[in-house]
Amino acid sequence: MNKTDRMLAIVLELQRTGTSRAEDLAAIFETSIRTIYRDIQALSEAGVPIVGAPGQGYSLVDGYFLPPVSFTAEEAVTLLLGIDFIEQQFDVNYRVKARASRGKIESILPESVQREAVRMRAGLKLLTGTADSEQSEEVLGLLRRAVLEERKVHFCYMKKIPEPTGNRQSSRTVEPYGLVFVGGTWTLIAFCHLRQELRHFRLQRMYELTLLDEKFERPSSFNLQTYEPPDDRNVLVHILLNRDLLDKVKEYNYFYTEAVEETSEGLLVVLRVRQFEEVLPWVLSWGADAKVLSPEPLRKRVQEEIAKMIKHY
Repeated sequence: MNKTDRMLAIVLELQRTGTSRAEDLAAIFETSIRTIYRDIQALSEAGVPIVGAPGQGYSLVDGYFLPPVSFTAEEAVTLLLGIDFIEQQFDVNYRVKARASRGKIESILPESVQREAVRMRAGLKLLTGTADSEQSEEVLGLLRRAVLEERKVHFCYMKKIPEPTGNRQSSRTVEPYGLVFVGGTWTLIAFCHLRQELRHFRLQRMYELTLLDEKFERPSSFNLQTYEPPDDRNVLVHILLNRDLLDKVKEYNYFYTEAVEETSEGLLVVLRVRQFEEVLPWVLSWGADAKVLSPEPLRKRVQEEIAKMIKHY
């Protein structure tokens, strides 16, 4: 980054953060603190109203605002692709705003940049799928509102693995902390009153969602951007696959995969799960090319499923 670009970036950074120390700016722009000092001095001499407070850092004088900067073709394509994603995965309210944003961005681009952006974008396509149904969009919209307004919600939830009684349904009242899009699916991070702990709920498994009037206060210690769920996958599953399936195993990149090793007997795949039932469909999908080595309860479940399938033929 040359000096001119860096000085402009420093102003934008101060405009974004409010106050930044020279040490922080040096780290961001990968330069020395002395260089930052010189850049700040040059900006001040050029008329940019920067003030410095000992022990706090530099900031812009209240009321100073840098006019919008121009976009390069690459920057414009980046923004437009982000808008494509929002249009595909967010609820209708955000889709409308995304389209409006696209129009504003495209309207301010110089004609030459517009042509280059169109040319570059023609070689890129974002396929993430769309919401499953209008009901899913409604659920996402209600939960987004609940997170912003810090209001509790109540819903019925269809669990992935049934209880010993065969029941898969449960009724939950939760305090929604945030929404996460991972693996093509929206997940709600919320404090569950039934379990008295943070839990993850897939929006696809929610129904009869109700936004409650009861408010809650999100803990100040919770930060969705840095939050990492506890890893409670403590059950190891060992599967022996036909060694010819190595490319497919790599291609699918199964979430629960812990290790893959080529052995004289075949392809040894180690999975790490919470409950072995989670991987039963995956094991069965390989047919006769898969053999469960452990745990024994999973072997028996596979045998039971195979016996049930034989009855159908």
